[in-house]
Amino acid sequence: MGSDMAQAAAGGGAGGEGGALSLSEAAALFLSTTASEKGRQTQAEVYRFARWYGADRPVGELRGHDVALYAESLGPATPDVLRRAETLRSFLAFAKKEGLTATNLASHLRLRKSALSAEGAARPAPEQTQLTAGGHASLSAELESLKAQRPRIAEELRRAMMDKDFRENAPLDAMRDRQAHVEARIRELETILRQAEVLEGGTRPGAKARLGSTVIVRNLASGSAVRYTLVSPSEVSPNEGKISVVSPVGKALMDRAVGEEVKVSAPAGLLRFRIEEIQG
Repeated sequence: MGSDMAQAAAGGGAGGEGGALSLSEAAALFLSTTASEKGRQTQAEVYRFARWYGADRPVGELRGHDVALYAESLGPATPDVLRRAETLRSFLAFAKKEGLTATNLASHLRLRKSALSAEGAARPAPEQTQLTAGGHASLSAELESLKAQRPRIAEELRRAMMDKDFRENAPLDAMRDRQAHVEARIRELETILRQAEVLEGGTRPGAKARLGSTVIVRNLASGSAVRYTLVSPSEVSPNEGKISVVSPVGKALMDRAVGEEVKVSAPAGLLRFRIEEIQG
């Protein structure tokens, strides 16, 4: 086949000024050389790239800068993105071989590293996380909210990438950081919720404070009463009185019963509390 195929296509009425092939025509030429099964697998990605760049633009005008921008739009190197990138590298290598581009632009298709890249390495099984029912609902709502932001972030990233001088593109850098932050938090929440054990509520006779308990304590020095809810570190909210079970006060209250006195070392000195009530 060789370059004769490309020359025949160009001489046979291909689009573009001077008979140069358009990107969509080059894509069709590439797909005609692949086996039918592989062609079906690669067709969508090759044409997706053509639409992104401009299907009617001459393939000869394609530059490394354009390929690098498209690589950025693909996101981190997950297994699916790696598969899609490999398809495009084959197409770009084909374009160079057939004389459609001056150089092999595949080298510009560099993907960002993914946290999943070391997925094959042996890791210890993640520890199970205990959550209150309210904490589980709160984290689930946060997860859904973050997932709902994905389309908007992708659109803003696409707009920022329209500035071809992406090396000094502050909005693009900001959107990359935002996308990375959101995706990292999504993965973190999915892991927490997947491993979570949701504790049942309810007050028990002779109950001792545990994760999920609301404990009312009295400061023996000032006489004031304070309400704390013992939660996991991922649920802490000081404004709502939710304290971690690994905090100094949380540790002191765990497994204690009503009437017991506890001591807590604090920067202001030693604090003494008496447990007045345990709920849950």
